[in-house]
Amino acid sequence: MRIVLVHPNYHSGGAEIAGNWPPAWVAYLAGHLRGAGFDEIHFIDAMTNHISDEDLRAKLIELQPDVVGCTAITPAIYVAETVLQIASEAVPDAVTVLGGIHGTFMYKQVLSEAPWIDVIVRGEGEEIFLNLISCIAEGRWPADRRGLKGLAFIDGDEIRATPAASTVKDLDAINPDWSLLEWGKYIYVPLGKRVAIPNMARGCPFTCSFCSQWKFWRDYRVRDPKKVVDEIEKLVNDHDVGFFILADEEPTINRKKFIQFCEELIARGLPEKVQWGINTRVTDIYRDRELLSFFRKAGLVHVSLGTEAAAQLKLDQFNKETTVAENKEAIRLLREADIFVEAQFIVGLDNETAETLEDTFQMAWDWQPDLANWAMYTPWPFTPLFQDLKDKVEVFDFSKYNFVTPIMKPKALTRGELLDGVMKNYRRFYMRKALFHYPWRGTGYRRRYLLGCLKAFAKAGFARTFYDLGKAGYWGPQTKNSVDFNFDETRTLSEAQMADWEASADKAAKAAERREALRAQGKERAIERNATFKMPNGAEIMACGGGKEQMDA
Repeated sequence: MRIVLVHPNYHSGGAEIAGNWPPAWVAYLAGHLRGAGFDEIHFIDAMTNHISDEDLRAKLIELQPDVVGCTAITPAIYVAETVLQIASEAVPDAVTVLGGIHGTFMYKQVLSEAPWIDVIVRGEGEEIFLNLISCIAEGRWPADRRGLKGLAFIDGDEIRATPAASTVKDLDAINPDWSLLEWGKYIYVPLGKRVAIPNMARGCPFTCSFCSQWKFWRDYRVRDPKKVVDEIEKLVNDHDVGFFILADEEPTINRKKFIQFCEELIARGLPEKVQWGINTRVTDIYRDRELLSFFRKAGLVHVSLGTEAAAQLKLDQFNKETTVAENKEAIRLLREADIFVEAQFIVGLDNETAETLEDTFQMAWDWQPDLANWAMYTPWPFTPLFQDLKDKVEVFDFSKYNFVTPIMKPKALTRGELLDGVMKNYRRFYMRKALFHYPWRGTGYRRRYLLGCLKAFAKAGFARTFYDLGKAGYWGPQTKNSVDFNFDETRTLSEAQMADWEASADKAAKAAERREALRAQGKERAIERNATFKMPNGAEIMACGGGKEQMDA
């Protein structure tokens, strides 16, 4: 049973400026497969190696796999579809499999535009993919496909989805196989060290309206901190990893286990060999202010904070549950603990103006994070905020849903003016940092790190890859009215996907109506009971706590 996993050759001018990132999905899937006895697994990193379609075709013909698997976040979906189309042509007897977040929620769209895909894995992949591979290896595919949970496929003239599979309950049972990766190619530019992205927890208890991670991972689960450190120690010793970023949405949610994780790193002397970074929420930093120096001792050197927006109005719209004052205080606390802090701002909603863009810059400069990042709002088509804004979404070319292309057009700005405003913020922030801050921040680790970050920005800017500026034809303010984002206007939502959304919206609306009707009935019955029933001693009937009003259900 020969399995080939392919990471699609998609590039944008966002996170890539800091380096090449190892595809962790491959390690976790392959490790789980190997644990079940499937040992012949090959990996093609088409993204890192910039592998052309022709070379990919030749490689697949050479390998002659039984299964070709590919993953896709939303902007990479068309490239992933092409990978599997090439596979269906080059090795027609192989089963083509798509996984990842986009296919999970948009399977009707994907199968409508890419019918050559045999099956989509919907949700967390390890157990679903293993069940699928076992089915194929035992010769039960496709006869038994309807009995496997977590799949979507074309069945005759119908797009069918089987019932959702449960999430992976024992994350510690997954032993990732990092040996498949070409480690010399995954370098974190600011430090010039090999980088890894291990996983400590999955899921998120928060429901930020612009994010889909909480929908994908569903329930929140945390691994045994010692098991995570075992994995990191192996990455350091076997693959010479010198920097890692925890892949979690918010690794500090479980305070107890995060502290245990740090204690274990310190106990094994790993902070002397490897440093690391995380993404987390402002509220957690504020909560753990007394522990920040301890986190730094454990090797934590970089924290990316989802401050999101300077205007409190936007924070409320995003459902972030944080305040502007808390953002500023969290950044100050991190800087005092000698931890590099990166502030993330989301811009580009329909109410964005030149004034609000200026506000984000002034806020960033007032807060003084070490780094600032302005990300274009990207309306993931499976998030609550997209449902609220979908009538205002004009672009359905998902290859541009990459945080650097202005998908939404603000009422008061053209897309070119929006891009120019963001670039103006970047220019001012990093020019001032380069002249007055970074070179004078001591002579040790802090100075090297900050200058390394500046080098990464400069390298991407010189190559015109930052924010896809070269592709858009942006060369400065003088070109803001002539930029071309090259949207593929032929891309639309499929009828099957639209019907699915409408059915879901109708189902949600009816459920809300039923809940409201039940509340009304409950109140009516309570009033009737109060009117006819008297306490034996003649006392007035009171609600729990002594009040007269009943709480809503």
